Amino acid sequence: MSDLLLLGLIGGLTLLLLLTLLAFAGYSGLLAGVTVSAGSPPIRNVTVAYKFHIGPYSETGRLFTESCSVSPKLRSIAIYYDNPHVVPPEKCRCAVGSILSEGEESPSPELIQFYQKFGFKVFSFPAPSHVVTTTFPYTSTLSIWLATRRVHPALDAYIKERKLCAHPRLEIYQQDQIYFMCPLARQGDFYVPEVKETDDTQMDGTGADTTSDTSSVSLEVGPGSRETSAATLSPGVSSRGWDDGDTRSEHSYSESGASGSSFEELDLEGEGPLGEPRLSPEVEPLGATKWPREPSTPEKGEE
Repeated sequence: MSDLLLLGLIGGLTLLLLLTLLAFAGYSGLLAGVTVSAGSPPIRNVTVAYKFHIGPYSETGRLFTESCSVSPKLRSIAIYYDNPHVVPPEKCRCAVGSILSEGEESPSPELIQFYQKFGFKVFSFPAPSHVVTTTFPYTSTLSIWLATRRVHPALDAYIKERKLCAHPRLEIYQQDQIYFMCPLARQGDFYVPEVKETDDTQMDGTGADTTSDTSSVSLEVGPGSRETSAATLSPGVSSRGWDDGDTRSEHSYSESGASGSSFEELDLEGEGPLGEPRLSPEVEPLGATKWPREPSTPEKGEE
């Protein structure tokens, strides 16, 4: 009788453990719906402090940890330039860091100097008029793992079906949500200088450069502020395709069809995450280029 009781107790505890794990997975986004759409960007123009990384995206966690440890209250951001399913892991490029300011606000010189003290660089990204975007719950570290396996395939399918030129791939970690964004315009302005440097050494057969000549200007505060940090910490995984007519490097995360779809053909849906009004399908962004990427793993930091 005691043996049956013991077996029943073990079975009950095992069932309780499984239910707890399932509940935690559900809380982390296992059952969350992934709705991809084209419309307003989730953020406006931003100034970011970042560190550039070449190598497997699975190694970027230390960069997320480092940026969060410098200023835990700031939002984390990652920009992935290459598709790890196409580009060798050791050649994948990304930038990881913190958002210092957004919109009209400018970051304080003290904040810039503080990040530069730990080896971060500062760069500004514009607010594109149109993006491919979606969100995913950010309630635990497991949320990041689930997002890499659920969100990026959905983004890839959406972009491929519509033959869009949407790249690079951005992740913004804000409170309890991860915002994913792939610009449909001004893509070159989202490429940090280090990407251009690597492209200069690895050009395609035509010798064409892969970054825009009109990329945003990097901010600097005094030469004395560029001290190198001995500490290196981090969070960040990804996918891509490109056509033969693309002059971008083979490392590009961009994906396009034989002929990129125009903005008029897109069904731009609803309001953006910032509550901006629905975009009109008739609006065609200036400077749109016809090029057409999945990310890595940040540790859940204090927002």
